[in-house]
Amino acid sequence: MHSAWLVVLTFCATVLAQSGSIEDYINSEAPISKANLLANIGPNGSRSSGAKAGLVIASPSTSDPDYLFTWTRDSALVFKSLIDQYTLSEDTSSSLRSSIDDYVAAQTVLQQLTNPSGTVSTGGLGEPKFNINLTTFTDGWGRPQRDGPGLRAIALITYANWLIDNSNASYVTNTLWPVIKLDLDYTAKYWNQSGFDLWEEVSSRSFFTTAAQHRSLRQGVTLASKIGQTSVISEYTTQANNLLCFLQSYWNPTDNYVTSNTGGGRSGKDANSVLASIHSFDASAGCDARTFQPCSDKALANHKVYVDAFRTIYSINNATADNKAVATGRYPEDVYYDGQPWYLATAAAAEQLYNALTVWTAQESLEVTSTSLAFFCQFSSSVQTGTYAASSSTFTTLTTAIKAYADGFILVNAKYTPADGSLAEQFHKDDGHPLSAKHLTWSYPATLTAFAARKGVVPAGWGAKDLAVPSVCESNLGPQVTMSFNLIASTVKNEKISIVGSIDALSNWSPDDAHTLKSSPYLLNYSIWNINLKIPASTRFEYKFIRKVNGTLTAWESDPNRSYETPAKGIKVLVQNWR
Repeated sequence: MHSAWLVVLTFCATVLAQSGSIEDYINSEAPISKANLLANIGPNGSRSSGAKAGLVIASPSTSDPDYLFTWTRDSALVFKSLIDQYTLSEDTSSSLRSSIDDYVAAQTVLQQLTNPSGTVSTGGLGEPKFNINLTTFTDGWGRPQRDGPGLRAIALITYANWLIDNSNASYVTNTLWPVIKLDLDYTAKYWNQSGFDLWEEVSSRSFFTTAAQHRSLRQGVTLASKIGQTSVISEYTTQANNLLCFLQSYWNPTDNYVTSNTGGGRSGKDANSVLASIHSFDASAGCDARTFQPCSDKALANHKVYVDAFRTIYSINNATADNKAVATGRYPEDVYYDGQPWYLATAAAAEQLYNALTVWTAQESLEVTSTSLAFFCQFSSSVQTGTYAASSSTFTTLTTAIKAYADGFILVNAKYTPADGSLAEQFHKDDGHPLSAKHLTWSYPATLTAFAARKGVVPAGWGAKDLAVPSVCESNLGPQVTMSFNLIASTVKNEKISIVGSIDALSNWSPDDAHTLKSSPYLLNYSIWNINLKIPASTRFEYKFIRKVNGTLTAWESDPNRSYETPAKGIKVLVQNWR
């Protein structure tokens, strides 16, 4: 029964692509995507049973995989798309306004929940997901994830700016600002600490996270100035400058792409970077490379490297010309569900190019640099570096070809969209049938924002224009306390005790980078092993002791992880026994 369904589904999807133009697909899919998005928002969405008001379920799927939770990041991206629709007068319905206000109320509650990442004042805002009844999820997970607070702040600031422009500043000051400020304070404090990336697999520094954090603080400064919250401006500006400086460090000048994660042992070619570009879009900044605007030479060079990474690893991309669109996934080394294309990643590849076309049209020119030359050569083998006015034949040739190229990514998704218009998380690399979570909520706004970008819709700017990168990047480690870890343990010859944990100061669980304790005699056959480390103040973390013999890991302590929450200041001594 299941295999027969797949055959029918593949056939229907193929017919859909062959039977109409891209306009036909957009006209049919746009209302379906909007309806399916709203169906996944509590309490009234048809697939969100049990979700509290304003909560976005990631997917109604409850097994293989279980996504019936609400993620801070996904929810922020979903509501940013809805807030854009509302504030740009594309959907001014009272029901959408009510959903946005419900989202605000729900996030106000979630911010205050004590969770495995901490309390509201000790890192808890980095908790990635919650139960859909507004309670804490306590099972093991990749935490913290530091993109959520910044993305939530971006969505709410966009709403706040519209409210101020429409004579409702009191709601902004009394209701929105307290929520926004908590997220911005968290971002300013923790931006220079590792966390899990948006795919929840690698704990390192993430380009997407850094870009979101930078944008949120810039918008925060502007909003704070508008409503008279001037006490935060200096700190937010300082850390925004540091973030902009740090953002530049992800660029790989040798191979012309963004190394999206600083850890994880991957190439760094990742949809992370394309998503960062479209979610940093500010048309007023033109083709600024410092903020990785979609039409910047670095963003375009990166786009080519990213897309090319998938040309030969998916069967459905076989026999596709090098200058034609293909299905894309998260990153070429992906093994989740055996590494498949994602609808949202393929849509993002189109959206970046649509945004670029919008800016080139507005400024009536485009520039080809040595960095972006390889990208443009896909569409004209004779193109050379230089600036091309809109009146030139080169401008017309390039933009026409790039528009068709961008449309190609949408048509790839169309080819593998089921006849009912539903979008899962992934589609199969060999035959295109949907895979993983059904009705992945993030797939729908990703589709809708790509469609909007194709129409030339320009979201509100955020202050990216004319930003200067500081000459020296400064770290923001924030206040720290001294932790004295003391472990009573028996050891054998050449055996040493080390410590690892969930934060940078404890090597992010890496045994290879673990801090080794020093021993001192205690009792017969026992020693006290000690180390003093600087740990961020007011932070909850988890840790374990491990054993190594001649540098080789031989044992971890038994579960569960040890945990501790540091005080705001001072020195703390812990004496424990090996477990």
